[in-house]
Amino acid sequence: MQTISWKYDEAPQAPFIGVIFISKKSKNLEGYKEMDQRMMEMAQEQEGYLGYANQSGVNEGIFISFWKDEASIQNWRDDKEHGEAKSKASSWYSYYHSMICEVKSSKILNQLISK
Repeated sequence: MQTISWKYDEAPQAPFIGVIFISKKSKNLEGYKEMDQRMMEMAQEQEGYLGYANQSGVNEGIFISFWKDEASIQNWRDDKEHGEAKSKASSWYSYYHSMICEVKSSKILNQLISK
């Protein structure tokens, strides 16, 4: 399944920052769905949040959140409830890799928007 959602109904102009999260879920997902939904709601309310793209299968996926700048990412990283969610990562995921990348250029063929 693929989802793309931009906060302002279109992709932002570069430069901006992408946080790439590649993961494989474990078998222990108790509380995961509710926490994941809550984190999505909270992230979208954060200053500097621009949108996300998600490509997922049954137990693995790639999630990319887009942010105005590194300060916005740091504010989200420092959020107490977000920290609580991250503390459960070792039980919810058998593998994950998180990367922060600067988007220097962006080109779009069609605006795909899912809300």
